[in-house]
Amino acid sequence: MTKIAGIRFKPAGKIYDFDCGAFVLNTGDKVIVETEQGLGFGVVTIPPSVLDPDKKKKQLKKVFRIATEADFQKREKNKQMEKGAFAFCQGCISKLGLKMNLFTVESTFDAVKLTFFYTAEGRVDFRELVKILVKEFRIRIEMRQVGIRNQSKQCGGIGRCGREICCSSFMKNFDPVSIKMAKEQGLSLNPTKISGLCGRLMCCLTFENKTYKLLKKELPKPGKIVETPKGPGKVIRQNVLRQTVTLRLEDGSEFEADNKELSKGKDSINEDK
Repeated sequence: MTKIAGIRFKPAGKIYDFDCGAFVLNTGDKVIVETEQGLGFGVVTIPPSVLDPDKKKKQLKKVFRIATEADFQKREKNKQMEKGAFAFCQGCISKLGLKMNLFTVESTFDAVKLTFFYTAEGRVDFRELVKILVKEFRIRIEMRQVGIRNQSKQCGGIGRCGREICCSSFMKNFDPVSIKMAKEQGLSLNPTKISGLCGRLMCCLTFENKTYKLLKKELPKPGKIVETPKGPGKVIRQNVLRQTVTLRLEDGSEFEADNKELSKGKDSINEDK
């Protein structure tokens, strides 16, 4: 009988399944696990459960041990090494004149590899940089170019809503975001108002888009003529969340009406032409 546990290595990072063997684990426990890169320090996110034998799964890596005090000390030592590697690499980038933005450095738990994460507008020839880094640290070096959204996810920050940005707090994957979603929600198309810390469209537009689409189906479209207690009126604006519309009557006056009070008529044809 195989028991698997879901383990995460980064906050809001991907959850991986590991064979927990005979270990009794609970959510929040810190563990040392076997990975393709060597030993890793992770947190139990999903408590152990019995693996269904009918489900075909590739060979799972195992939980090596529950983290000890020595492991926590080693982790802190690795963080200090990462800070030093970041500062050293940043200096090398400036000396070599490379057009790249280094934003974080990560070490494997057993300190056999350093990964340098950066963003850049195009491809960067960092061969000379890697030679310098290998000579300095005497371990495996990997340079990994990522997108601007991945940079925000790893660095974190506070969004315009006043809360921690979604990508670094709970999002696992990035869903496509389009300007059409902002239009659907009646938002200002000013880039500074609908963009996140990364400079791209805010991910929260995708969370709300489905709700807005469902609510808008219940409302008459702008330009449609509807019957109201005050007579026929033309829909000129919608308030999706309140489920009301603003109407212009035949005498030119405007008023806001609840959608439930309206009797939908025929669409106006070439009304605005």
